[in-house]
Amino acid sequence: MQKLGSYIYRNRKWVLLIWIAVICVLGFFALKLPSVLSGNGFEYKGEYAATRKVMENNFGQAKSSIILVFEKKQTVSEDRFRTFIEETFEKLADFNGAKQIITPFEREGMIKGQYAYGLLTFNKKAESLGNEIEQLNGLLKNKQGLKVTMTGEPIIVQDLNVASQEDLAKAEMIGLPIALVVLIFAFGGLVAASLPLVIGVVSILTTMGTVYFFSYGADLTIFILNIVPMIGLALSIDFALLFINRYKEEVKTKSIREALEITVATAGRSIIFSGLCVFIGLSGLWFIKIDIFQNVALGGMTVVFISALCALTFLPALLAILGENINKLSIFKISKTQTSIWHKFAGLVMKRPIMMVTAALVILLVGLIPVKQMVLAIPGTDSLPTNYPSRLALETFQDHFIASEKRDEKKVTIVLQSQGSMMDKRNLEKVSQIINKLEKDQLVSIVDSPFSASGIKEVDQLFQFLIHGDKAMVAQVTNYFIRDNQLRLDVYLKTGEHSAKARKWVSEWTERDLGLKASFGGPIKFEQEIFAEIVKKAPYGLVLIVVSTFVILMAAFRSILIPIKAILMNVLSLGCTFGIVVWIFQQGHLGITPVDIALILPVFVFTLVFGLSMDYEVFLISRIQEFYLSSGDNSQATIAGLTYTSKIITSAAAIMIVVTGAFAFTGVMPVKQLGVGIAIAIFIDATIVRMVLVPALMKLLGDWNWWFFGYKQKQRRESRKKPA
Repeated sequence: MQKLGSYIYRNRKWVLLIWIAVICVLGFFALKLPSVLSGNGFEYKGEYAATRKVMENNFGQAKSSIILVFEKKQTVSEDRFRTFIEETFEKLADFNGAKQIITPFEREGMIKGQYAYGLLTFNKKAESLGNEIEQLNGLLKNKQGLKVTMTGEPIIVQDLNVASQEDLAKAEMIGLPIALVVLIFAFGGLVAASLPLVIGVVSILTTMGTVYFFSYGADLTIFILNIVPMIGLALSIDFALLFINRYKEEVKTKSIREALEITVATAGRSIIFSGLCVFIGLSGLWFIKIDIFQNVALGGMTVVFISALCALTFLPALLAILGENINKLSIFKISKTQTSIWHKFAGLVMKRPIMMVTAALVILLVGLIPVKQMVLAIPGTDSLPTNYPSRLALETFQDHFIASEKRDEKKVTIVLQSQGSMMDKRNLEKVSQIINKLEKDQLVSIVDSPFSASGIKEVDQLFQFLIHGDKAMVAQVTNYFIRDNQLRLDVYLKTGEHSAKARKWVSEWTERDLGLKASFGGPIKFEQEIFAEIVKKAPYGLVLIVVSTFVILMAAFRSILIPIKAILMNVLSLGCTFGIVVWIFQQGHLGITPVDIALILPVFVFTLVFGLSMDYEVFLISRIQEFYLSSGDNSQATIAGLTYTSKIITSAAAIMIVVTGAFAFTGVMPVKQLGVGIAIAIFIDATIVRMVLVPALMKLLGDWNWWFFGYKQKQRRESRKKPA
């Protein structure tokens, strides 16, 4: 590491020039990243996807559809309302992008009082309809007292993209100025304070430009637009803060070259280990084969690598050129009394370690209590801000055209496949037996089938009807339910939104032998597969994170107990975080409207924060280890390490809380929950855990903290002090 510091110092101008070139090239592609993002990322190649493909190819189900919701004021006459609807669809006559256009006049129940709706179906996926939506925006016009609004999955997807970009800009407007203020208080001058922000912006631009090229081989979710800046800005500022703090400390007594070499060798080493912890934490998401988790792993691991690379090359080159000018534009001098305050606090914790540990554990365990009530849900329309027209239009459509009892029922589509034609009598008998089993199930409300559609209950009668019945009536039944050797059943369950009972029902029926090959589809099957994949694969990621973190920290500190303590304290603090998030969002405190917890939150917060919080562990324990190896006194080393790092850890945590917490003021609900969750987790980790639990446990365990390496070294050191 010292050689790296020396090399960068000698070639500082070349290093800067290379970075400037990289920033210019990748910055250009970073600006294009939003254009290649689409969807909410919940794509999984399972039975649901296969069934949906069968429905699209064989049963004519559209790949996506747009709902046109019409609304009039009470003062507007019905005739004028009908004329407005007719004129709107006349304009759509020249629109060639849709597979089918259904007006409110074609089907019963599509006009109700002040409201009406029409449908446009497409043979394209929702995320691929950007051009069509743009054309429709140009064709659809409101009139006084009359309006038409587009909604449905394609519009929601596009609006989520727009909202994500707006949220990113809003979070940056809030977070960056406050982060600058914190940095000024940490360093006392504008030059030193501005460098971490420069490193943060460079890391994010470079990462987003790199991620753009991943779009050629993977579908990238719109949430990556929030995740990369959230992780990158917080982490790169943390790295820069640690590095600059150590450099300012060393340059007081040493030459610029020596100060840089020592800083790269000490702070640089800490950055590598902490970056490695975050990198491995995010890599645990690779096990979950769902697009959004793969995306976050891809983007997150990239931004961690680039942030660490930037902190170890670009930042040292900048400091080599600035030299002692790092202290220029000072606003105020850092008071030495701040060090004495941290020294007194460290001494207080070390004097009463048992009381401190007990108090900290009580707080964390109380925070855990609401976790058992957590209800997880896949983000949907409610992810959008409440004022978005597409969300308001969808709510209007549901309120006026979908009966409340139907909204409480969940539809499951079952596609049955036989050896011969489904209109064969033996196959119809098997279908009848399956329907009878389904109807006897307590959770089943209705089973729509050729039997219910024709009003015929007996197999013989249905067989005769399909063979010899009125052609128009037979076609009406067969066109919807039967295709050669395939037959569809629509099963409605007596369960509410995101019901665990419904997911369990689908899982159990999927495993049953029904006598015919059966494929399950519909929203509940989709949810069941997503939940099952996470439950099945997340433990693998958890094991990887825990084992890798243990090995990395053991290698870094030559200790067995320190990594064990770090892992246990992390798990406890994260559990407390989840409890507080449930209390805020799900139970509706602090002015928040009650809402289920986004399914992505526990997995993301765990993988992100488990790695991010190791920054502070590495920063603190590295300094304690330095003092311990030179003095051999565990208690004094802990006090000294806490004294020297408390200010920097507090500043780093404050910045990370500000940067991630700024997303609390955004509109996309999963991102809001994620930002708040990370901010709370970092606050707990940097205060209760790092400032109280760690030093108190270091005191209680004494030299056993360093049993793997340091304890033996101390014994050798003491033996050398004894007279011969």
